[in-house]
Amino acid sequence: LVHSFMKYLYELIHDKTTTQEGSHRVAAEITGAMIRGSKHWTLDMLEELWKKLTPFLAEVCTNLSPETVGHWGSCFKFGIEDEDPRRMYRPIEFLRSLINTHATGNTFLATSQWTLVQKLSNFEWRIPAIWCTINQYAKDYLDHPYKAIRERIASILSTSLSFDMILSDGQSIRHPKIDEFIDGIRQRLDQAIRIYEQTPLANISGERVEIDSEARRALNYIESVVQLHTLMFSGYLQPVKSSIIRLFPHLCEIDSIISNDDFIRESTVISRMYLAVTYLQTSFIEPLIEQLEHVCSSTKWHARRAAIEFVQNMIFCNLFTTRPYAQRLRQLVFKRLFDEQFEVRTVASVTLSGFYQCGFIQVSNDDLKHFRVMSKTSYFVKVDGKKVTSAENIVKRHGGVLGLCAIVLSSPYDIPNHVPEALMLLCEHSHDPDLIQKSIKKALSEFRRTHYDSWHEHREKFTEDQLVILADVLISPSYYA
Repeated sequence: LVHSFMKYLYELIHDKTTTQEGSHRVAAEITGAMIRGSKHWTLDMLEELWKKLTPFLAEVCTNLSPETVGHWGSCFKFGIEDEDPRRMYRPIEFLRSLINTHATGNTFLATSQWTLVQKLSNFEWRIPAIWCTINQYAKDYLDHPYKAIRERIASILSTSLSFDMILSDGQSIRHPKIDEFIDGIRQRLDQAIRIYEQTPLANISGERVEIDSEARRALNYIESVVQLHTLMFSGYLQPVKSSIIRLFPHLCEIDSIISNDDFIRESTVISRMYLAVTYLQTSFIEPLIEQLEHVCSSTKWHARRAAIEFVQNMIFCNLFTTRPYAQRLRQLVFKRLFDEQFEVRTVASVTLSGFYQCGFIQVSNDDLKHFRVMSKTSYFVKVDGKKVTSAENIVKRHGGVLGLCAIVLSSPYDIPNHVPEALMLLCEHSHDPDLIQKSIKKALSEFRRTHYDSWHEHREKFTEDQLVILADVLISPSYYA
């Protein structure tokens, strides 16, 4: 019956009337049934079938349209779904061959062919040789000029790497290795970051805007790696590997070069958060903390801020396994509390407050004493007999104030013994520079919001003098007007 079917299949795909989509759907369903129904045929019968199907499918795949691509995707999906790949080696080989088909100048056609290749994911771990071949080919196209194609390639690469895992009786050895792959692209990623950092993407000359091709390829590569990293955490059973830890500093560094690109910046944040909220085995915690310390010593403040933001999420999701490193992480956050960059200091304050609140570290008298001393740092110095403001001293003073704010905000539902003293110290800074005043006002506003409902109970933890001082600060002058 194959010969009779082939005659009608060609008629259906050559239909150019208004019923074209319906014709392609019928042809796709018949073809899918032929692929699935031939699973028990002899080798000679399969050879005859695919002599006819291969040129037919090749013609279909070079003439796909937005209306028909979905039907042919369903054809392969239902034709090979839940089947033994040894019985389906012909359709597998045909789909693999599509990666070598270059649809020059036709973005949609190239995207559609990569979409069909994605249907091989139905076989999951059972086709390791195919995944290795696709992986080797696709990784060279992560900087492809068309975004739709880059997205498909990133998706296929993530699938091909998802089967590299440690099993109960050993490790899978025939699938693509995440460590080898990531270490390979990490070098290219570092080059892409340097290129994009040094080369402006757009050169404006009068009314002409020229896009630098090398910078554009570098940005494409960065975007693809970020997307691939995100996808690797979406459906993986064991996503965290040593190479993923080594890639982390680059994900932080990206923030310093794409500050004007909201899409890539948000994608990079999401990508880092996937790693942060993943359960980390104890063997990965030490290397990751070392990478965090390395990033926090970077000259790029965007990278330092990204690392501190990452820390708070990582700790909340790995609270018990990271406890042996509490003092080390405490020192890391304390140091960033006095960072030269305002944005880094404020994020460090939020992170420290979270540490206190979840009990990862305890508020100690030494902490309170340290913040008290630093918050009283004079921001005036004498130069040639004149009083001038010292930027370095303002940073120290602001860091001390932010530490006190962290202590206050770490107890949103009660008033521990150290909170009244911290509040009184904050109230002493009502005439500080605007930078410090804004941080204090924000902290006090949050304190009032979280303690308002039970204030009749909380006020008992304060003395009368403290309540008077607190009322003066919390109640705005416009209230009396």
